Amino acid sequence: MTGIEILISFFIILGTFFIATSSFGIIRLPDLYSRIHAAAKGVTMGVACVMIGAIVYFVANGYGFSGKNLLAIIFIVCTVPAASHMIARAAYHTGVYMWEETVCDELKSDCEIIKAEAADK
Repeated sequence: MTGIEILISFFIILGTFFIATSSFGIIRLPDLYSRIHAAAKGVTMGVACVMIGAIVYFVANGYGFSGKNLLAIIFIVCTVPAASHMIARAAYHTGVYMWEETVCDELKSDCEIIKAEAADK
């Protein structure tokens, strides 16, 4: 194996590791909020690593650099965390319960302020 093949294999295996770890987190974690966190982190890092491996593969084999893979990485890194955050907030506001051993509920005070403002109107 050449050094480029080792580098390509490293990124693809690392991306696969992140995605597999994310899937185990989705199965094992106790509540929706933890599962969303595991899924978002795993997908973001996993897809980014696999796409970096694809970029290195295509450049090393003479196909040239394609900005599409880089744009896909940027799109995933920007949208997945924001989307998972909005899904978690929507779940919180619709009453999905947290794990009973949750230590801190930072959204509780925000919700009370919003409800108080709505009652004033």
